[in-house]
Amino acid sequence: MIAIIDYDAGNIGSVEKALDFLGEKTIVTEDPVRILNADGVILPGVGAFGGAMARLRARGLEEVIRKCVDREIPFLGICLGQQLLFESSEESPGVKGLHILDGRVMRIPAQEGLKVPHMGWNDLQFPRQGRLFEGLSDHTSVYFVHSYYLRAGEDQVVTARTEYGLMIDASVEKGNVFGCQFHPEKSADAGLQILRNFIRVTKG
Repeated sequence: MIAIIDYDAGNIGSVEKALDFLGEKTIVTEDPVRILNADGVILPGVGAFGGAMARLRARGLEEVIRKCVDREIPFLGICLGQQLLFESSEESPGVKGLHILDGRVMRIPAQEGLKVPHMGWNDLQFPRQGRLFEGLSDHTSVYFVHSYYLRAGEDQVVTARTEYGLMIDASVEKGNVFGCQFHPEKSADAGLQILRNFIRVTKG
């Protein structure tokens, strides 16, 4: 069973539906016991960095997420959920992220002909093999919706990048912790394969 952390993120329902389509049992919950007893945990995310961190902290979920990582429960952050795993974001100056991984979230710089937020399909490049991308080839296309991007502090954790005016760290993996800046639940067959691969990780 995969627990989807409930903290009023906008894409909870679409993540749940995608996992249901793959035949995986899910529970949407903020209950620490249920989260920590799950085979895998997903932190979805649509919204602002500061507000999301405030909701996680108000519900006591920051400590729960740290326990998930310490217990090596497979953990996947999606979109804002990936950004929250890092130190901070230019979107919310002064707000500390979970800092499970080193790195900062930056605003996509304005450029002529480049729309922000970045909304649409972009190709991925894989600088190293990541378990989420087994069975997928370079230039697989996935769906993004974001105005801020990750600059990871450790190059070796980056498993996918995309180009949108600059190179964006689109996915990370370190131990049991995974992140995707894009939305696998909205990325058609490629996204389902990514979620299928995460499910496989949760099964050991």
